[in-house]
Amino acid sequence: MYRIKDPKLSIPFYENILGMTLVNVKHFECAKFSLYFMGTFPEGTKLPNPSSEEADHFARSISGVLLELTHNHGTENQPDFKHHNGNTDPRGFGHIGFLVNNLEETCKKMENE
Repeated sequence: MYRIKDPKLSIPFYENILGMTLVNVKHFECAKFSLYFMGTFPEGTKLPNPSSEEADHFARSISGVLLELTHNHGTENQPDFKHHNGNTDPRGFGHIGFLVNNLEETCKKMENE
């Protein structure tokens, strides 16, 4: 699970820059948070509508890895809001990793985009 400040900015980043696909979305209005599950799939994989019940079943059935992005409602409207990145004390989760064919080429592409 990785916390995000604004899904309207974060989801396109994970889709367009990291090549991930939104698989499932869950909104918990009473608790004021939403979950966005993202993954990478072979080209041509048929995925259900991320907001559907079918998407929930699909997400639970795959044998691969999904990244869970958690958005606490309202943080997108707080200009100074920042999540702890885990790289400073107290230390904790600090990054996610991806396997790529060519690291240098991938970094250049991400920097350009």
